[in-house]
Amino acid sequence: MSTLSIPFKFYFPPTTATSFPPSQTKPLNLTFQRRTRTTTKTACAASENPKKRQKPKKKQRETKTETTSDDGEKGIDPAGFLEKRGISHKAFALFLRERYKLLKDIKDEILKRHANFMILASGFELLGMHRHPEHRVDYMEWAPGARYCAIVGDFNDWSPTENCAREHYFGHDDYGYWFIILQDKLREGEEPDKYYFQMYNYADDYDKGDSGITVEEVLKKANDEYWEPGEDRFLNNRYEGPVKLYEQIFGPNGPQTIEDIPDIPDPKTRYKAWAAEHGPSRTAAMDSGKEYDIYNVIVDPEWHEKMRSLKPPIPYWFETRKGRKAWMKKYSPSIPHGSKYRVYFNTPNGPLERVPAWATYVQPEVDGRQAYAIHWEPPPEQAYKWKNASPKVPTSLRIYEAHVGISGSEPKISSFNDFTDEVLPYIKEAGYNAIQLIGIVEHKDYFTVGYRVTNYFAVSSRYGIPEDFKRLVDEAHGLGLLVFLEIVHSYAAADEMVGLSMFDGSNDCFFRSGKRRQHKFWGTRMFKYGDPDVLHFLVSNLNWWIVEYQIDGFQFHSVSSMLYTHNGFASFTGDMEEYCNQYVDKDALVYLILANEILHSLHPNIVTIAEDATFYPGLCEPTSQGGLGFDYYVNLSVPDMWSTFLDSVPDHEWNMTKIVNTLVSKREYADKMLMYAENHNQSISGRRSFAEILFGEIDENSHHYKESLLRGSSLHKMIRLITLTIGGRAYLNFMGNEFGHPKRVEFPSSSNNNSYLLANRCWDLLAKDGVHRDLFSFDKDMMKLDENQRVLSRGFPNIHHVNDSSMVISYIRGPLVFIFNFHPKESYDSYSIGVEEAGEYQIIMNTDEIKYGGQGKLKENQYFLKTISKRVDGLRNCLEVSLPSRTAQVYKLKRILRI
Repeated sequence: MSTLSIPFKFYFPPTTATSFPPSQTKPLNLTFQRRTRTTTKTACAASENPKKRQKPKKKQRETKTETTSDDGEKGIDPAGFLEKRGISHKAFALFLRERYKLLKDIKDEILKRHANFMILASGFELLGMHRHPEHRVDYMEWAPGARYCAIVGDFNDWSPTENCAREHYFGHDDYGYWFIILQDKLREGEEPDKYYFQMYNYADDYDKGDSGITVEEVLKKANDEYWEPGEDRFLNNRYEGPVKLYEQIFGPNGPQTIEDIPDIPDPKTRYKAWAAEHGPSRTAAMDSGKEYDIYNVIVDPEWHEKMRSLKPPIPYWFETRKGRKAWMKKYSPSIPHGSKYRVYFNTPNGPLERVPAWATYVQPEVDGRQAYAIHWEPPPEQAYKWKNASPKVPTSLRIYEAHVGISGSEPKISSFNDFTDEVLPYIKEAGYNAIQLIGIVEHKDYFTVGYRVTNYFAVSSRYGIPEDFKRLVDEAHGLGLLVFLEIVHSYAAADEMVGLSMFDGSNDCFFRSGKRRQHKFWGTRMFKYGDPDVLHFLVSNLNWWIVEYQIDGFQFHSVSSMLYTHNGFASFTGDMEEYCNQYVDKDALVYLILANEILHSLHPNIVTIAEDATFYPGLCEPTSQGGLGFDYYVNLSVPDMWSTFLDSVPDHEWNMTKIVNTLVSKREYADKMLMYAENHNQSISGRRSFAEILFGEIDENSHHYKESLLRGSSLHKMIRLITLTIGGRAYLNFMGNEFGHPKRVEFPSSSNNNSYLLANRCWDLLAKDGVHRDLFSFDKDMMKLDENQRVLSRGFPNIHHVNDSSMVISYIRGPLVFIFNFHPKESYDSYSIGVEEAGEYQIIMNTDEIKYGGQGKLKENQYFLKTISKRVDGLRNCLEVSLPSRTAQVYKLKRILRI
């Protein structure tokens, strides 16, 4: 809305209530509001091209996401992290600047379609199925390749004509978004609402509107409180002003038809004539010489402040809403809660039915029956009420990775409620402060572990309903546990009936076409990351899980699959050229930058983790300095190293230097590193867990049984302790591995006759005395070690002793000294380890203790040691420690001695 200054003489009698002093009787220069057409940018943009934006004089942001306009903007350096890390590579620096320009172009394109980045990330508020206050349900879908769109389901007998939208009608725009209204049905004997805009409260305060007050009474009350006497004069008599102006221009007997109206001078000419007679106007802005200033009229300051201080009578407007009881009495829902439905398209290749892309609850294909979406709109009394806020993000993360379906003891698919009641308390007792869930997003085949996602906005119906998952997250928060999801945006299931592939009949709706349409090895579809509508879908999906389910973070699965045209299946030497050549996908990089910027802007406490086997440069650097913006990256080389050692390298040939170099391969990014000895990859997909390697082939009747059991137990503890304490600020463990789960995971499939025997966890082992309970006790105390001594949150350790011949590793982290003897046979009575501080040291953790399944070789008096003034390992003092074979010890400096 803008105003136009019209310089005509206009007199008011002294009794007229205006914003001007009543004593003023000279001609006044009034301003009348002139309506200008404005384009409201929403997630589904109109077909009309929006007007070109003018750059504001001052930097403005709709969100904290930076929308830069040039490389020299303050705080932005597209290749800034290269100098910080001492990297000199012209080709890669040029690549980063080209990528930054592409990012700016993508942002500009987005802002032509959406008012800001928050709207880009909120597509779920418009797309999909949504209840509208005006007693209806709105459905929106993106399908640019379709010619006809309809909703079919059990509520309309699967009719493709009853609830539909057609091209070139209100239901379709130029970007391919379809809009369908499902109007609630008036019950028999009920009269339609008097006002077409009558609204109803369905959920919040859903009976507030049933007060019996009429709309007329509410509107009169709002007008009486909003307007002061006289201010609504032209509202009630809207023709009075135009009539007076007409008489002033043409006189009392002016022309009566349009044909009789003479030529009228343009506003500038009229204003100059008026100014010559009366002098320049205080409220006119035409004197600056700029044509558009005609709309920037200066108004009376007092009136301006007064109008700005008024608040719209929205509370009164809400009082006109009726409640849920009134709605249920008058209407029956157009699509009841729990209804089954699909979206029907007519395409150039013929008709087809699909599960909606934005569906929030889906029943996958079972026993040959086609999948369908389920309309999820529970009544308020059944909707889940959140009780607990998300915990504060700790300085160090101890993440417990879990799969809900295999979390039970019985050979069946466990539910969300089973996990909430039985597993969550166990995780809390075990000492972890976060859980990471895999396989939560809906997927067609259970044996894919959840990696071939079909419906990105739906929790898997195998485990329960959406309210059950909300309860799981809420209870986890109540226990002080953060909840992360492993999100799969690197590829999608190739299934056409239930997934996104060929969604609207075209090959390139959500995904690439041509050679890059599929993952080279897995056959999954690859997203078209350079398309604004695909970005809208993916970024909204991330935000959906945070807004709807209060998720605290994401681990982005298989980032390398999306970053390279070869999907990461290539040999990497570490040459920077490999990260900026023709095989690198700039669009995917831009998506990751955009996702991290928007997520951290809208949700400052969100945690994002990158799983990238190639460790792309800048993964965890700020986006303003040329990075991708992740909070952590996963060191994937560590579990592969341990697997190789356990599987194929004899114990006496283990190389200590290789172990240390692998564990701290990226020392400069240690504070961003997430470490794990083994996660689900070592237990699933035909692989063996470490426990299965260590204990699986032990024969209880063998005379080497105890020796083999001791070896397995010792290595299991030492591997976990060094992995936890030598690396970064985050540690991860997969469900059951903490106590040495003896069996691998094998999901039911045709190869095992759909058996569930290995698709569970043997929790009963913890109720028995033995190695598994001992390993759990050790893991629990290891978590306490970090909680009490803040191991992970301390700076990078000083690794001062690595001896390949003695197979001993030692490092210092704060006041703690960690010593590992990996030798399978040699024990050392007085092994010298250098320390910087002279003083008294005490063992606070020993892997050889009897309660951990060890032999307890160290005596009580050996738990306290004093330093010797002897230079060892380049340090001024040393400890002479007793090191049994295959054991590790943690010493803490208790008292400093000044020499």
